[in-house]
Amino acid sequence: LTQSWQSIPHVSHFEEAEIAKIEKQRKELNEISAIKITPLAYIIKATSLAIEQFPLMNSSLIDDGKLMLKKYINIGVAVNTDQGLVVPVIKDVYNLKIGQIAEKILEISIKARDKKLMKDDITGSTFTISSLGGIGGTGFSPIINPPEVGIIGVSRAKNVVKIENGNFIETTILPFSLSYDHRVINGVDAGNFMKFIKDILEKGL
Repeated sequence: LTQSWQSIPHVSHFEEAEIAKIEKQRKELNEISAIKITPLAYIIKATSLAIEQFPLMNSSLIDDGKLMLKKYINIGVAVNTDQGLVVPVIKDVYNLKIGQIAEKILEISIKARDKKLMKDDITGSTFTISSLGGIGGTGFSPIINPPEVGIIGVSRAKNVVKIENGNFIETTILPFSLSYDHRVINGVDAGNFMKFIKDILEKGL
C-alpha cells in the first residue's frame, strides 16, 4: 500500500446516499433470514451493478500503459483482524443475490478472523470495498489496492431529519467515498459512477 500511495495519483470523490428504502427492506429480510444482512451486502451489490455500467472501474493498468478490462466482477472486502488488515474476495458478485452476498461476507469474515483463509480466498479481486461503518467517522480516503484502479470507502450511516413538503421526516444517510487512479479514471467518470451507486441505494434493489 505504501508503494500504491507513492506511485498512483489518488483522487477522492465523496458522496452521500439516502438509504431509508433499503434499510426498511433489509430489516424485513432479517426477520426471515437465517443470515444477518448488513448494509455492506447492498453496497457490494450496488457497486457490482455500477461496475457493469462503467467497465473502466474493473480494469488494471499493465505494462506500457495498456489497460486490461476484466469480464468478471470480483470484489475484495477489507476485514480487520488481530493480525492486521486482510482483503478476502467475493467472486462473481454480479450474479449473486443480496442474501447470497450476506452469506459470503459472513463466511470470509469468519475465515479471516480464524486465520483460515486460503490463497484462492484472497486473490482475483478486481475492485475493493473498505467499510468503517462499525467504527464511525464521516468519511475517509482509502488507498487503492493494486493492480485495481478504484476502491470505495464506507463510513457509518447516520439518522437525520429533512423537510419534505413542509413536514419533518427522519431518514438515514450513508456517506461513502471513492479513491481512484487518475491515470485511468477521470473526474466525470468517477462522479457518474458514484451517482449510479447513489441512485441504486436510494431507489432500492
